Amino acid sequence: MASKAYLGIDLGAESGRAIVGLLEDDHLSLHEVHRFPNAQYRKPTGLHWDLDALWDHILNGIRRGIDWSRENGVRLTSVGVDTWGVDFGYLDDNGALLGPPHSHRDERNGPAYEKLIADLGREYLYEKTGIQFTPINSLPQVVAQREADRSVLDRADKLLFIPDLFHYMLTGRKVVEQTIASTSQMIDVHHGGWATEILDRLDIPTRMLAEIVPAGTRLGPLHPHIADQVGADDNLQVICPATHDTASAVVAVPADASTTWAYISSGTWSLMGAELDKPCVSDAAREASLSNEGGVDGTIRFLKNIIGLWLVQECRRHWEKQGEIYDYDQLTRAAAEAEPFRTLLDTFHPPLLNPDNMPTKIAEFARATGQPEPVEVGAVIRCCLESLALTYRHTLDLLEHVLGCRFDVLHILGGGGKNRLLDQMTADAIGRPVVVGPEEATAAGNLLIQAKGAGDLRDLAHIRRVIKASFQPETFTPRATDAWDEAYRRFAGLLGASQSAPTTSDS
Repeated sequence: MASKAYLGIDLGAESGRAIVGLLEDDHLSLHEVHRFPNAQYRKPTGLHWDLDALWDHILNGIRRGIDWSRENGVRLTSVGVDTWGVDFGYLDDNGALLGPPHSHRDERNGPAYEKLIADLGREYLYEKTGIQFTPINSLPQVVAQREADRSVLDRADKLLFIPDLFHYMLTGRKVVEQTIASTSQMIDVHHGGWATEILDRLDIPTRMLAEIVPAGTRLGPLHPHIADQVGADDNLQVICPATHDTASAVVAVPADASTTWAYISSGTWSLMGAELDKPCVSDAAREASLSNEGGVDGTIRFLKNIIGLWLVQECRRHWEKQGEIYDYDQLTRAAAEAEPFRTLLDTFHPPLLNPDNMPTKIAEFARATGQPEPVEVGAVIRCCLESLALTYRHTLDLLEHVLGCRFDVLHILGGGGKNRLLDQMTADAIGRPVVVGPEEATAAGNLLIQAKGAGDLRDLAHIRRVIKASFQPETFTPRATDAWDEAYRRFAGLLGASQSAPTTSDS
C-alpha cells in the first residue's frame, strides 16, 4: 500500500505530544512533531485543567504535523485526540463551556463519593456499571457539581469528556467516544448505553448525555476556520481513536496468541488488567473493585487503577520547588543504589492520591506503620518503585483469583516502561516474564485505530500484526529470590482488610 500518514494527539496528565504515524506495507513508524507540558491549576472553585493552553498546543501540533507530512511527501489523512479518563466539561445550549473542567483529583470528589455510595449502595452501583469504587470517577464528580452548584447541571446541554471537547472544537460535533465514556461510571455495562436509571435516582439531568460513538468513527473535516488557522486542506478528517489513552495503549499490546497475558499501561497512573470478551460483574470482581471498561471491537478492559508513577512525579515536583532539580534517570540511579525493602507503602492510601509534598506524606505513612522514614532521595524513590512492583503482584493475584486463571506473561506499555529498574522489579515481584514495549503504545494505538477508521486496516487482529511487525519489545526475566516473597508478606500486611491479597495464586 502507498504510505499513509495520521496525526495522534496524546494528552497525559503530565505532558502531551503530537505524533505523526507513517503506515507503509503494514509497518508503522512514529515521528514526534510537538511535545508540551500539562498541569492542573487551583482556583477558588477547585482544581482544574487549563483547556485553553492545551487547545493552543493541539493547534500547534496539527500545524507541525501538516508541515512534517508535506516535507516528507505524504498526505496527512486524519487527526484524533486521546487523553486520560473520567474528566469532562459541560457545554451550554450555545456550545460554550460552563467553566474550566475540574480535575479528578479535586478534593470535593471525596465527600461526593461517600454520599453516592450511601445513596445507591455498592452492590447496585457495581451491578449496573461494573466500575471500580473510587472518588475519581465521573459520577462522583457530577454528584460533587450537584452539591456545589446544581445550576450548572440544569444549564448543561452536553457533557463531553476531555478528548470529546477537543473533537467538538475541531469539528463542531458533540458526541462522546465509547471507551472514554466507559470510564465514567455512568454507562450500563450490560448494554453499553447511558445508565439513565442511576442518574434519575440521583436527580441528575439526562438531557446532557450525548450520542455515544465507537472508536474509529469519522467525525468529519476540520471546521473551516480551524482549517484556515492550521493550514489544512479540505481532505484532513477528524477520526476518533480509542479516546481513553489506556484503551489505545491496550490496542498496541504485541500479544502472542499462544499465551495468556495481562497488561499494565504505565504512566502517571498504572492501569493493570486483562482483555475479556464480556463483562465480569461477579461478587468477587466487586469486592476486588475491578473495572469493566470498553475496548476496541467489543472487548472489555477488565482492570484496576493503580496510583502509578504519580508518586515519583510528585516527589520530583516537590524537590524542584525546593530548588533540588533531578531528571528521572538521576532518580532511578539513586533508587538502584538505595537499600532494598527498607520502607513499603500501601499505594491505595488515599492521601497519596493528592498533590503537594509527596515526600512528607510518605514519611508520615512510614512513621504511622512503624517503618523507617526514608530521607535520602534514593530511599524515597526506591520505596515508591518497590511498592508499585508489589502492588502489581497484588493486582495480578486479584485478577487471577477473580477470573480463575493464570497469566503467562505481563505486558508493560507506555512511557513508564522506560524505567528499567521498575520493569525488573516487577518481573521479580510477580515471578513471570515481563515484556516491555512499545513505549509509545498509546500513540501507536491511537494512530492505527484512525487507520482502521479510514479503511486502511481491517480489525484489532490486523492492528496487532502491524504492532508486532513495527516494534521490538524487551523481555525482563524474573530472578529467583526469597526477598520479594518476604517483602510481599510485609506489603500485604500494610493493606486494609478490603485490599487483603488472595492466596490462590502461586506467583
